[in-house]
Amino acid sequence: MTMKMTYAGHARAITIMGLPLVGGHLGQVAIGVTDTVMVGWYSVEGLAAVTLASTYFFVLLIFGSGFAWGVMPMVAAFDAEGDEVGLRRATRMGLWLSLGFALLALPLFMWSGPIMGVMGQEPELAEMVRQYLMIAGWGIIPALLVMVLKSYLAALERTQVVFWITIFSAVVNALANYMFIFGNWGAPELGVRGAAIASLTSHSASLLAVVIYVLKAMPEHQIFVRLWRPDWEMLARVFRLGLPIGVTGLSEVGLFAASAVMMGWLGTIALAAHGIALQLASITFMIHLGISNVATIRAGNAFGRRDPAHLVRGAVTATTMSLLVAAATIVGFVLWPEPLINAFMQRDEPARDQILAVGVGLLAMAALFQLVDGAQAVALGLLRGVQDTKVPMILAGISYWVVGIPASYLFGFMLGLNGIGVWLGLVVGLGVAALLLNARFWTTTLKALMPAPSINI
Repeated sequence: MTMKMTYAGHARAITIMGLPLVGGHLGQVAIGVTDTVMVGWYSVEGLAAVTLASTYFFVLLIFGSGFAWGVMPMVAAFDAEGDEVGLRRATRMGLWLSLGFALLALPLFMWSGPIMGVMGQEPELAEMVRQYLMIAGWGIIPALLVMVLKSYLAALERTQVVFWITIFSAVVNALANYMFIFGNWGAPELGVRGAAIASLTSHSASLLAVVIYVLKAMPEHQIFVRLWRPDWEMLARVFRLGLPIGVTGLSEVGLFAASAVMMGWLGTIALAAHGIALQLASITFMIHLGISNVATIRAGNAFGRRDPAHLVRGAVTATTMSLLVAAATIVGFVLWPEPLINAFMQRDEPARDQILAVGVGLLAMAALFQLVDGAQAVALGLLRGVQDTKVPMILAGISYWVVGIPASYLFGFMLGLNGIGVWLGLVVGLGVAALLLNARFWTTTLKALMPAPSINI
């Protein structure tokens, strides 16, 4: 079945569906910023521990989230086919796989203290990380289950609900931080452990909210009826689609972790400037991520209907919108770098001028970074929508690790470009990913899936 829609119609649909997803991603960023600020108010040592622990948690969360992201295009395709049984089966097995991954990851949180020691962290810091993750680590269970249900809702175009659940989670997190970190409203003052309790509370409240919504709003899908019953054929399908997505996410996280290590070799000032530039780039990247999510859903829908014209028009529109957002970001980063960087520093910061001097150069590189990062993110979204994840995983891994990390070292240290060189390596790695992934979608995957001799776009 085909659907006629103009490019303007596609742009309107992507905007309507994408804005709540972008807002939800920004809400997730706000949770991280809130944790950083409120723990920083409590103690510098606590801030260092929570920053390290949150990174540890995030790496495992990204790896495990592949199954949730895999559910999204499957549900979109089943919905387009009118197959309620299929979308129910995919969502249930996504929950199974996410729960299984979370249970396997739990020992890594319980043993985080010794692991931090092996990684060369000081004993006092390692102990604070352990205290945090012994509590917050349990949050990976509700966090991954929430991601599956959010993917299910987003695939059914219930993106506003996804946004409001994220905002609810952010509010719960902030209130629980205030209560348990500082000992307000009759609660004990628990510091770092209080932040961990707040994190676990936030994830659990989010799971409760999304389960209640699914039960009330879509009882016909019966997502939780006989949830205990295995469906091995569908479990294997979700696993095959989701595992490469998780590995791809892990590869990209590894690229940025390696860049942070290299910036650390250049000193505290360079690392601080890197942190600010990366935070700014991350905020604007949420727009590209929202477009990528919508690309996955709409490509999945077109794939389910076997509608090549709709798929191509939607892909062209999503890619163009991402490039336009990147162009606007480039203008902002190049014309107003100082106000943007200053927003992340206290007025009386002793190293303010030094950080600013380094940060302006990094932000110029971040502008180029936006262009290629957005392009590769949308390409990944389109490929996931048509359920092509294995080869993209390999292409992304080569781009990030075989090209990106060596390029950062080459430009940053062997050619003496320092921080700008490290970021130039990131641009090169992500640029190669953008080229390879777009080539995969437009020249290989699309032709294989849509064998029509000509498509009028």
